Amino acid sequence: MKLTIRKATTEDTALINSLAARIWEPTYGNILKKEQLDYMFDMMYSEEHIAEQMTAHGHTYLIAAADGEPCGYISMEQDTSFEGSPKFIFQKIYCLPEMQGKGIGKYLVNEGIKHLKKLTGGVPLEIELYVNRGNPAVGFYEHIGFVKTDTRDHYIGNGYYMNDYIMTLKC
Repeated sequence: MKLTIRKATTEDTALINSLAARIWEPTYGNILKKEQLDYMFDMMYSEEHIAEQMTAHGHTYLIAAADGEPCGYISMEQDTSFEGSPKFIFQKIYCLPEMQGKGIGKYLVNEGIKHLKKLTGGVPLEIELYVNRGNPAVGFYEHIGFVKTDTRDHYIGNGYYMNDYIMTLKC
């Protein structure tokens, strides 16, 4: 299997939305109620919201493909409130359920780090991500070097919270 990566543009919002639609429920269906899943998906993955993240909030999306077929994505942004070494947040790291366990998640993380290192001239980075405390991916992130540093219960509206571990990687 040949993996490739490319930077997404606003022309890719429909593709990202389509990938997310195939990933979202299998990833969170056993963790969150259907109503919260639907609310969060509509809030975070409308094509308009993805485009706004890219254009107004500085999010960079990278899209992975396996043998030419899109199979996952990562989105990241710089935390501009942090002083010291550059700090970035990996907002989303997802691959299609049928592609999990094939190295795509690790590939996405590594390519995200490469992108940020190139962007910052190779200086030491701190990368943070938020992962639902019930998500089995916590073990994956620990396996590749992320460390749980805190928890957060982030209110997202409509009576819902994102109950996450904050995980950090210094590289």
